[in-house]
Amino acid sequence: MAAFVGMPGPAHKKRKNGYFRPGPGGPYSGWHNDHREPTMPDIYNTITEAAAEVTARIAEVLEIRAAEPQQRRMLETYLAEIPFPADARVLEVGCGTGAVARRLAAWPGVVEVVGLDPSPIFLAKARELGAHLPHLSFREGGAHGLPFADGHFDVVIFHTTLCHLSQPLDALQEAHRVLRPGGRLAVFDGDYASTTFGTGDLDPLEICAHAFREHFIDDSWIARRTPLLARQAGFRVDAFHSHGYTESSAPSYLYTVVDRGADALAEEGRIGRPLAEALKAEARRRAEAHQFFGHIGYTSLIAERL
Repeated sequence: MAAFVGMPGPAHKKRKNGYFRPGPGGPYSGWHNDHREPTMPDIYNTITEAAAEVTARIAEVLEIRAAEPQQRRMLETYLAEIPFPADARVLEVGCGTGAVARRLAAWPGVVEVVGLDPSPIFLAKARELGAHLPHLSFREGGAHGLPFADGHFDVVIFHTTLCHLSQPLDALQEAHRVLRPGGRLAVFDGDYASTTFGTGDLDPLEICAHAFREHFIDDSWIARRTPLLARQAGFRVDAFHSHGYTESSAPSYLYTVVDRGADALAEEGRIGRPLAEALKAEARRRAEAHQFFGHIGYTSLIAERL
């Protein structure tokens, strides 16, 4: 996840699971042999290599998102679908700054919550914010090799984590291993292919949505494939739901999506800094005029370990 400066433009990128052939519809029309859009390296995939100021900014964004009322309602909605057993032991994979883990630590019947993340900076913030919760702990580690014994947990949760993983099936298979038989998997993720700021054709803010997906998401389509992946990992799917997320006059979280997309394009040299600042200013002008629209779809899945 190092800086974006010097990264090649989309016409020079190597596709993970396909090949590039220029098409008549512009730089994004030439990808073939895969359903996924062209991708730059997801910044979260190399989070341990990031500059401290970059990681600190992402930590701030994670807490902004967690505090947003609609995000909190979506969290409460899918957590309420999980049949937590008495004295439940819960693992959150990719916990970031621990916002979801903190909520889990206060959930009825839960006696142990472990948040796992590869970033020491995220974990330091998570420990600071969760210090008052006695049943909550954090551990450094990655999703593809969970440092826990077989069958240790009753519930494993991935909250906007799978979209950042290059091998999500491996991570789900690891979750299957550390769950007891009959334990539950919960996956909540963004359908980031649906991210939009457009209110009409050729809306200039759409370039920010494209750049956000390109630089900050490994797989924008994975939310639509989580039931298939869960079954392949040995789970039985109990529930799969969609959740719409829209901000208009006070877009606290979606401002950060616009800003990150615009900044990434400027730092990569694909647009000038004045245009990046103008895109961010346009988002704020629209919000003040009650003309802003931003949307990301989400999905939640609850599955049983067989």
